[in-house]
Amino acid sequence: MYTVIIPAAGQGKRMGSTKNKVLLELNGKPIIYHTVSIFEKDINCAAVYLAAREEEIAYLKDLLKDCSKVKGIMVGGSERQYSIYNVLKNIPQCEIVMVHDAARPFVSHETLQVLYDATAEKQAVIAAVPVKDTIKMVSDSVIERTLNRAALWQVQTPQSFDYRLLLNAYRAAEQDDFLGTDDASLVERLGESVSVIESDYDNIKLTTPEDLYFAEAIMKKRGI
Repeated sequence: MYTVIIPAAGQGKRMGSTKNKVLLELNGKPIIYHTVSIFEKDINCAAVYLAAREEEIAYLKDLLKDCSKVKGIMVGGSERQYSIYNVLKNIPQCEIVMVHDAARPFVSHETLQVLYDATAEKQAVIAAVPVKDTIKMVSDSVIERTLNRAALWQVQTPQSFDYRLLLNAYRAAEQDDFLGTDDASLVERLGESVSVIESDYDNIKLTTPEDLYFAEAIMKKRGI
């Protein structure tokens, strides 16, 4: 079984909303409700913990009161990494811990199953999809080089790890005052290998207003 940490303490400025983007509604329910519901229904998930803004904790507790796997909602930090670490160091020890974006409500159960199975074998595994577009490195509006698209992957969440490995990675980052771009980058710093499993392109992160249109299309496709 695994435990999942969902950081939900961000402000979502790029969404152009006056409130936390994960509280915006899709099909009559806040985005965070849809995200948590995925893990509530996953047979391999034992517990869900969230990091939230202090002033939103009471609201989230009420919103998620019927989700039996939600075991705690803790105060988040000024950065995503600090929010996750605050939860990670305060949850019961488990076998596998996943970290998932609160604004990514369309991860499939198939992806979760493959990720869970792979982590039991490899200890550090993340979800991703192959890059579709040509990617170029640019400096001062001039192309420096074209990257090999076949070797490039667009990283998603969940990112899944052996509990002790991820905890050690976060402790080392704190000690070195290192701020990473994702959980995998903290594990990579320890010299550990991180594997990739292929997810799907529906597993988008809702970041800008345009993403809400894509979300509606995905929900329509899935009959939600």
